[in-house]
Amino acid sequence: MDYELECKDVTYTYPLAQKPAIKELNLKIEKGKLYGVIGENGSGKTTLCSILRGFAPSFYKGDLTGEILVQGKALASYKDQISRKIGYVFQNPFTQISGIKNTVFEEVAYGLENFGIDVEEIEKKVINIMQLTDIMELAEKSPFELSGGQMQRVALASVIVLEPEILIIDEPTSQLDPQSTESVFKIIKKLKEEKKTIILVEHKVDLLAEYSDEMIVLHDSKIIKQGESREVLSDLSLREYGIRLPEVTLLSEKLREAGLDIDQLPITKNQILDLIEKKRKGE
Repeated sequence: MDYELECKDVTYTYPLAQKPAIKELNLKIEKGKLYGVIGENGSGKTTLCSILRGFAPSFYKGDLTGEILVQGKALASYKDQISRKIGYVFQNPFTQISGIKNTVFEEVAYGLENFGIDVEEIEKKVINIMQLTDIMELAEKSPFELSGGQMQRVALASVIVLEPEILIIDEPTSQLDPQSTESVFKIIKKLKEEKKTIILVEHKVDLLAEYSDEMIVLHDSKIIKQGESREVLSDLSLREYGIRLPEVTLLSEKLREAGLDIDQLPITKNQILDLIEKKRKGE
């Protein structure tokens, strides 16, 4: 099988650090899947994203060993064209905003301008992406007059408009309220439906349970578990590593303790409702 992204025995240490931030990383990312990434603070989630995007060590410096492949080719071989292959959305949208454009429309168009795209084509692409991300009404506003949720959608739009084949999204809702979180996940759902390859770091594990195909669990700079979302997020032993499991899974555990026969713990609301309905009909 050909993989979109592949890491082989990758270890990375930041400059002046005493120990690696990522250790012995072996990872295979398949095309068209959404991978959720979880782990306690300091486990290496953001560093993993930086490695996969090429920011570490090219920008952050430090020492990296092992091999990183993008569609079978060395990550470093893509050079300036890597942003057309891999889009990166930072945790803090202020980091994403260029600071040199006066309107949201210009901000979203900025990356396309840098690639020398025809003006008419830029306008067409920007309008399409702004409609997708529900920010058309913000087109003439300054990027720095927006709410956190609005700015995060603009940051997403500025990356998606470049049409990267792979998206790496680092905790996009960490600073957002529930309504803004919902708006961001609507965009992620649309991207998933378009079969984009997505790597999503997110603390809101209940949302990851709903949207992700596979999960990657980090602890102490290593991957300790990876696999299909239901298999991973129903593993109660992960709590020993400070991993929070979905509320549905914890409820299901209580139901099992109360005597309900449950083979595999559900991780989403639909799964537990289906389970209860089957048990009801069985009785």
